[in-house]
Amino acid sequence: MKTARIALCQINPTVGDFSGNVKKIIKFIGDAGKYNPDIIAFPELAITGYPPEDLLLKPQFIEDNLNALREIRERVDDFVVIVGFVDKKDDIYNAAAVIHKKEIIDVYHKVHLPNYGVFDEYRYFQAGTRYPVYKMDGVIFGVNICEDIWYPEGPATIQALSGAEFIININASPYHIGKTCFREKMLSTRASDSSVIVAYLNTIGGQDELLFDGRSFVVDHDGEVIASARQFDEDLIIVDLDLDAVFIKRLHNPRRRQQVIALGKGMVERITIKREIGSTGARKSFPHLCTTALPYSLEEEVYNALVLGTRDYVYKNGFKKVCIGLSGGIDSSLVAAIAVDAIGKDNVTGVFMPSPYTSKESREDAYGLAKNLGINVIEVSINNIFETYLNTLKPEFKDMPVGTTEENLQARIRGNILMAFSNKFGWLVLTTGNKSEMSVGYATLYGDMAGGFAVIKDVSKTLVYGICKWKNQKEGRVIIPERVLLKEPSAELKPGQKDTDTLPPYEILDPILKAYIEEDRSFDEIVNLGCEEECARKVIKMVDTSEYKRRQSPPGIKITPRAFSRDRRFPITNRYRSW
Repeated sequence: MKTARIALCQINPTVGDFSGNVKKIIKFIGDAGKYNPDIIAFPELAITGYPPEDLLLKPQFIEDNLNALREIRERVDDFVVIVGFVDKKDDIYNAAAVIHKKEIIDVYHKVHLPNYGVFDEYRYFQAGTRYPVYKMDGVIFGVNICEDIWYPEGPATIQALSGAEFIININASPYHIGKTCFREKMLSTRASDSSVIVAYLNTIGGQDELLFDGRSFVVDHDGEVIASARQFDEDLIIVDLDLDAVFIKRLHNPRRRQQVIALGKGMVERITIKREIGSTGARKSFPHLCTTALPYSLEEEVYNALVLGTRDYVYKNGFKKVCIGLSGGIDSSLVAAIAVDAIGKDNVTGVFMPSPYTSKESREDAYGLAKNLGINVIEVSINNIFETYLNTLKPEFKDMPVGTTEENLQARIRGNILMAFSNKFGWLVLTTGNKSEMSVGYATLYGDMAGGFAVIKDVSKTLVYGICKWKNQKEGRVIIPERVLLKEPSAELKPGQKDTDTLPPYEILDPILKAYIEEDRSFDEIVNLGCEEECARKVIKMVDTSEYKRRQSPPGIKITPRAFSRDRRFPITNRYRSW
């Protein structure tokens, strides 16, 4: 039986941490080597971390990356190791090094550079032009990078037609809701169309707004998933590939023969690696080959993504502890729960800052949440500070009605208090605004928007409720107080205030926002979906005129296909209206 054993190392690198990334890669080479694989693979730009952005414009960064590659090369003996790095020739390339016996046998350059959504690779890299395949003891395989496999007539197809029996595709593919299923469908099609095994290897971890979910997997020549790694966690999977089955399928595929003839000779370079399959010794069985990983529910998947993104942002940026303004509301409750699961209850402090308008119920719910989570609470009343502000401004504000200005003063006082704790104790302030609020500007600049990281910035209000309900069910006990899930949302900045005084109910607002922001629907299309004209016009105007606020908000974790900042770039000065 003709087989090859591959090891997919799903690691969490940090951008620019060459020593840490090299150490991790070498450790995983050692861990994978215990199972005697033929090939050990690492993700796209594993040496630099992804995306390095304008660090790529620094020549010293490029050289440090190449020095890191040399250090890895010296640790590679009989295995073939594939690792992502930045190659420097006449230009720089998003590349994969193929290493064996302390030598770089070949370097593959990414052919298709993505330049949409969160990607900006044309800004930095030159595109590759080669489609090499590698022959090792009668086994032929291809290597390509991320976007290369998304094109039906791209490198993967060409490599398969040139004899590659399996393709190793290394990735740094950011997460958003629904992307896992989309990837599997695409790669299943690519594998079955080309009668080739595809090993899809993704990175994991948080990098600023981006979250990489891992979930690496292998699909066989029929497009069936035969192995998969965990989502949102580092993992190692060892897979034995049945190459005889690939050969048999190709025997029964006359269409492929015509495609091979049409491809012509000489288009693909074939490089020989002088190594015998299985030459490292007896095959030790791999203990946790996962072939039937159950999908998460939407709420659990998003929650796990937010936990990983928060943990990595905190730790990778050198923080140890965080603080959160607890209001007794749903958003701060969810952020606190995420923070506890991300970095531990002893590293999370809640700050309760009551005003004259804070209800007894909100106090009870804030303290109830803290008790359920096991976190410490600091209480700082803003009453005296608020009165001082009002008295200070009274001469200029005389005879003017009380309104939004006075409401925003309270939010800004709270923001100052949180930042004072941050400065004094080195805590990172986690803001608690959700996507619904950020979309329409229902947030106070320099107030509740003040902080270092916006955990639920890309999570709609209705999804916030769904995740909180799931969290309580998952834990089998009350984490988020039941009243928080039931009471009407309120900023509590004036007597009897409710969110619906300013906004449509969230079950009406969120579908409008999804249509306008994530799907680019026009005013007429939104109205035709069943929305009242006045409501649609009001919401769209609020979204458009709040761009200046969003530009000044902290980064937050992207979990939807169209998040603010990287995905959606609109001018602040903008008079366009779609009605």
